[in-house]
Amino acid sequence: MLETFSLSDTGCIRPNNEDYCRVLPEIGLFLLADGMGGARGGETASRLAVDTIADTLNTAPVRDASTLLKAVEESNLRVLDQANHDVRLEGMGTTIVAALHTGTAEDGTEDVAIASVGDSRAYLHDDAGLRAVTQDQTWVHEVGKPLGLDEESLRTHPMRHVLTMAIGVGSALTIKYYMVSLKPGATLLLSSDGLHGVIKPDQIEQILKDKDAPLEQKCRCLIQAARTVGGPDNISCVLIRAA
Repeated sequence: MLETFSLSDTGCIRPNNEDYCRVLPEIGLFLLADGMGGARGGETASRLAVDTIADTLNTAPVRDASTLLKAVEESNLRVLDQANHDVRLEGMGTTIVAALHTGTAEDGTEDVAIASVGDSRAYLHDDAGLRAVTQDQTWVHEVGKPLGLDEESLRTHPMRHVLTMAIGVGSALTIKYYMVSLKPGATLLLSSDGLHGVIKPDQIEQILKDKDAPLEQKCRCLIQAARTVGGPDNISCVLIRAA
């Protein structure tokens, strides 16, 4: 059994929120997107991508990892099509991170399939601590680090925010795919870069490790932590815990 809570905040600088979260616990689907392309474009792209995935999974006869990947591909086509039919939306796109509960093992662990495009992330927190599940599709991760640039250089590099993949940017789409098993008490965090790009992993871990705190409280603490250091971007998080 999984419990969940999600929260999205405009942050301290942006006039509108281009992030969009949606959770459907009845089918075990959890979604977070971070739109781009200006106010209307970013909001349209993130909402359209998330709703397409949700609608596809909700009506699918079988909900498995393969169905999830096909739903993400469909979301890409939908965003591209919308942009092609409305000049005001030209150039819009979005990241996506999607988690689908695929079953419960005999030992009580919950199996979750994760698909991601762009730099919205999934983290796993359990007794071993906090660790990233997903890998960013960004210039920093795919070009800067292989070139051997140190962390300090990467933090200030002019290409540090450039995505190498996003929903709605082109018909050729590379989706990152992962499987995780949540032991009882373990938590999965989905986050936009307005959260993980602003606060450090040890601060995220400090908030998540309180086993007695409800998920709503943890979400609010994560949002507030990002706002406290300036909240320069929209801030979103989805928490999923194995009960």
